[in-house]
Amino acid sequence: MHLIRVDSVQRWMEDLKLMTDCECMCVLQSKPISIEKDEQNELILSSQYSTCDNLQLLLKRAWIISTELTRIAQKLEKNRWQRVHSMTVRVNCHVHSMINEHNTFTRSSSEEMHQLEKLLIDKCSEFTAFTERCLQTEDEEILKSMKSCVNETLTTVAQYFGQLIELVLTQEAQNLLRQIELSGSLYATESAISSLFSLAQEGAHLCRIIAKEGGVVALFKICRQDCFRCLYPQALRTLASICCVEEGMHQLEKVDGILCLADILTDTSHSEATHAEAAAVIAQITSPHLTFTQHLSSFLENMEEIVTALVKLCQEASSGEVFLLASAALANITFFDTMACEILLQLNAMKILLAACSDKLIVDTPYSRDQVVTILANMSVLDQCASEIIEGNGVQLLMEMLFEKSSSGNPAEAAACERVQQKSAVTLARLSRDPEVADAAVKLSCIPRLIKLCRSPTERNNSDSVLVACLAALRRLAVMSPDGLEDSDFQQLVKPRLVDSFLLCTNMEESFV
Repeated sequence: MHLIRVDSVQRWMEDLKLMTDCECMCVLQSKPISIEKDEQNELILSSQYSTCDNLQLLLKRAWIISTELTRIAQKLEKNRWQRVHSMTVRVNCHVHSMINEHNTFTRSSSEEMHQLEKLLIDKCSEFTAFTERCLQTEDEEILKSMKSCVNETLTTVAQYFGQLIELVLTQEAQNLLRQIELSGSLYATESAISSLFSLAQEGAHLCRIIAKEGGVVALFKICRQDCFRCLYPQALRTLASICCVEEGMHQLEKVDGILCLADILTDTSHSEATHAEAAAVIAQITSPHLTFTQHLSSFLENMEEIVTALVKLCQEASSGEVFLLASAALANITFFDTMACEILLQLNAMKILLAACSDKLIVDTPYSRDQVVTILANMSVLDQCASEIIEGNGVQLLMEMLFEKSSSGNPAEAAACERVQQKSAVTLARLSRDPEVADAAVKLSCIPRLIKLCRSPTERNNSDSVLVACLAALRRLAVMSPDGLEDSDFQQLVKPRLVDSFLLCTNMEESFV
């Protein structure tokens, strides 16, 4: 994207030449005097975009057009022809404006682009004329016969519009990647990577386009050249965004991206920022939420050195953000392959993570604690973990995590707190098969807290997953220490089948507690 720095008045005058006719037509023709009161739903886009680049303006205009087309279809179903026509005129205006704006900022357009623009403009004009003719007849039978033609025209407009946007975005990605590939200037390369990152933030579809056009290949090429070392963090951050889609992952595998990431993580000459961004890419490509990680065969070959580097990064992290990225990568890897837990045990990762949790400047959010307790939960399947937990005062930490509460009320933070509570209960349940861990948990009053979480929905933020985990932990501790429960708790929370206790707790009123 080419940023244009000009005087604001001059910019306004340039905009005025492009926008006046379209906007006047929009105001005069698409806002009829009507008894319908949905004017507040109309979408209006200001032509003042001095603070936005051309791509952002294009995407905003495209979103408006897409929304309007959807609303036209809805109005058409209800036979509200006056609204259909006025909205069709407005779409026509936006399409003209979008094409004018794009052509103003684009140095050269392909023949295919010009053809698509012409097809779209012609079809929009045809659409507007069609809906205008519909207004001029009141015969229901004629309108009924015309309705299918209007629907067909609407579908064609939407199809041409989608193809045009796809082509524009593809060419934008190609231009940026060409700049990265050919530019010998550090500044120009940095600018292109920054623009590519902004493009990737617009969603999965943009990431697919970038990956398809060779974005992953180009960025790893940057990360293999010493002359661009200062751009590694930026390039890696962009890679993490692109690799959220399957196409990005396939490209990463083809260019031996895992090996490159392993080299960066194990190279002590790189900055902490570079290591942190490499950890972010690892966290992205090993995310348990992705269904297309199985093909990462090369990851297993490099897993031990990657895990070792990530544990070291957790241990030496200078900020909460760096720790979060490194611990998130480790947490995902423990899901990715069970061998990772054994490697972590050999590296004394349990002690390192437990020690980090005592530093409130490093483990400073529920999100970080979520990553730590995920690692603990996955490692707790190993028998040797029990002694590590006892030595590192881990039972006390798990007890504290059962009290995790959101301070801001933010939905994402509240969800993270639920995960912390659930996973700490799961970890306690798994580790309490060891009598020493169970005894420590009882002494720290874990049983009363688990009972409280079961009986009080607000304590667990009405989370069913937390409830199930707490019931499981409570039952395991009750076996080891039956004297810690009152008879009513035992009869309701331990003795029945788990599903019956679950149903009892989910139906409880707060006043019952």
